Parts: sequence; structure tokens; C-alpha cells
Amino acid sequence: MAWAVFAVTFVARPVGAWFFGRFADRHGRKASLTVAVTIMAVASGCIALLPTREDIGVWALVMLMALRLIQGFATGGEYAASATYMSEAATANRRGFFSSFQYVTLVGGHVLAQLTLFIMQSFMSAEQLTAWGWRVPFAIGAVAAVVVFWLRTTMDESLSKDYLDGVKTGVITQSGTLRELFTNQWKPLLVCFLFTLGGTVAFYTFSVTGPNTIKKTFAEQDPQLANTVVLLSLIFLMCLQPLGGLLSDKIGRKPVFLFFGFTGLLMVIPFVFWMPAQSNIWVSFLILCVSYVVLTAYTSINAIFKAELFPAHIRALGVGLGYGLANSIFGGTSPMIQDWAKTNDAMGAFAAYVMIAIAITLITTLVVMRNKATTHLDLEQGHAYETAAK
Repeated sequence: MAWAVFAVTFVARPVGAWFFGRFADRHGRKASLTVAVTIMAVASGCIALLPTREDIGVWALVMLMALRLIQGFATGGEYAASATYMSEAATANRRGFFSSFQYVTLVGGHVLAQLTLFIMQSFMSAEQLTAWGWRVPFAIGAVAAVVVFWLRTTMDESLSKDYLDGVKTGVITQSGTLRELFTNQWKPLLVCFLFTLGGTVAFYTFSVTGPNTIKKTFAEQDPQLANTVVLLSLIFLMCLQPLGGLLSDKIGRKPVFLFFGFTGLLMVIPFVFWMPAQSNIWVSFLILCVSYVVLTAYTSINAIFKAELFPAHIRALGVGLGYGLANSIFGGTSPMIQDWAKTNDAMGAFAAYVMIAIAITLITTLVVMRNKATTHLDLEQGHAYETAAK
């Protein structure tokens, strides 16, 4: 049930990707990102104040699900705006490095959540956590709204003023429309979807169910040690992201993605079968860290690859919708599928599922990608690039 509630968030992501992708292509990345993250912060604040089942009965669950859907809607829009913004804002020879910071902050959210849990468990009893402590992380998330409004005043728009004026005056007419996307940009949309499929399954398998496996396996021995190990592993994953981005700037995107595809297939078996069977927590930590090295070859530069597929007038919608559909169908459901497989003694089938998903991304990389080829971002030379050149 817990994983089902987790998966519910992903139902609304494609809708958010469509809405905010269109918004970002027509009104700018900066405005879209600000609105999306503000909605997320407000929803988190509402969850922190939510009445419990003892207070209002089944309506507590209904309200929680509604707020989770709103958060999914906002997250779908956040990815589209942030992926395109960071790709467009980077200079040509450092796009991989700068776009990798999208996952630095994404994994950084995991790190802060784990650190919050660690601190709370150190100073609060299980009864206090159950009674009211669970509200604290959501309240912290709501405070992010203050940071968002500060960022709103300091960020530069990655789209040029001429472009945005052209949209307003009607000179540019196809910005952010589904008709343009499905008529003239369906091939890059399909590539974005297929490429995301394996990467998102790997991400939620390795970075969500991996830490959960360590917690479950070693919770009875030493729960705080388990939390510490998970926290260290996530910090390691976060620090790896810029290195993956820098490497792609040196040797190109394709070799890095091929490393993810081939080693990802090899990593599934030890991750799914060996790690849960370990009696030594540091061996589990080592397996998890190796899986994070593999995962980084996808996470660090997947945003820039997707952004490079589309021209500016349809980029946020194309990236957001391609990612949102694959993420909703395959990514968010992965922890629930794994939990079902474990309960029904079908981990072999789950391992095959993950390997097939990664293989789809690998095949897409082999067939579609041309290493260091000229992209839409190269041809546009972006607003931020022009500013840096001056």
C-alpha cells in the first residue's frame, strides 16, 4: 500500500509535463519552474497540516491522495522546465557538466530526506514519529517556497527576449503545441520515451529500493547504522553526477550511455539477488555504491541528451512529455513491482523486467545516437551562450 501511494504521484506527471511544458515553451523556463516548485511546496505544507484518519475518517486518505496527485502534477512540470533550462543555460563545451546538476539537486533531495530521518530518529521515539513527527519533513518542504521566490529574482531566462516577444505577438505560432509535437517532432519524442524507459526503471530500482533493502535487512541489528549507510551512499551518488557530466563533455555522450547500458545489465543480478542476502552491511554498501557508479552514467547526462533532441519552441513539452510518460508507466511503479515480486517469490521475473528495460535504452543508444554530432542546442547557440560569449 505504501508503494501504491508512492506510485499514485506518477499518474499526474504526464499531465503536469504537458501543462508546464507548453507553459515553458510559450512563457519561459523561469516562470514555469517557479510556478511548478511553488505548487509542490504548497502541497507539502498542506500534507504537513492534514487531519488524520482518527479526525475525519476516510477523507484523510482522499485528501492525501489528492495532494499527492498535485505533487505529481508539479513534478512533471518541474522536470521539463529544469532539464531545458539547465541545458540551455550552459556554455557549449560544458553542457554535460552543468546539466548534471539537475540530478545533483534531485539526489540532494534524497540526501536531505535521509538526513532528516536520521536526526528525527536520533531524538524522537517511534511513538512521537508516528504521532506527529512524520509531518516535519513535509513542513520543511513547504519552507522551500521561500527559496523559490528568492531564486525567481536571481535567475536569468534561458530563452531570448526576441523569442518570447515572437510568441506573444503571434509571429511564432507552434510553441508548445501537441499538434507540432506529434506531427513534426514525433521521432525525437519516441526516442525520448524509449531512452527514458530503462533509465527510469534503473533509477528507481537502484536509488529507491536499494536503500530500502538495506534498511529492511539491517533494521533489527542497528537501524541508525542502516540509515547512516544509506545516507553515505546517497551522498556518494550525488557527488558522482558532475564527474559523469564532465566525462561526457570530454568523450561525448554515447560512450557514457553505452557504459550504463552494458554494465547496467550485468549489475542487475548482484543487486537483486546478492545484496538482500548479505549479513555484512558494508558489503551491501559496496554493492549499492557500484550500482550508483553504473547509474550515474545515465542520470548525469540524460537531461542534456533529451534537450538536444528538440528545437527550442517545443523543447520543454517534448522533454517533459517523453520523460513523464515513461516515468509514470515504468519508473514510479518499479518499487511496487519489486515488492510484489518479493512477496510472491518472483524476483527472477523482476530481474528480467529490469534487464529488458535497460536493454531498450541500450538499443536506443546504439541505433539513434551519433557521438558528438551537431545538435539543436549547437545550432541555436542559446541565449545564455551568447551572453557568455559577449
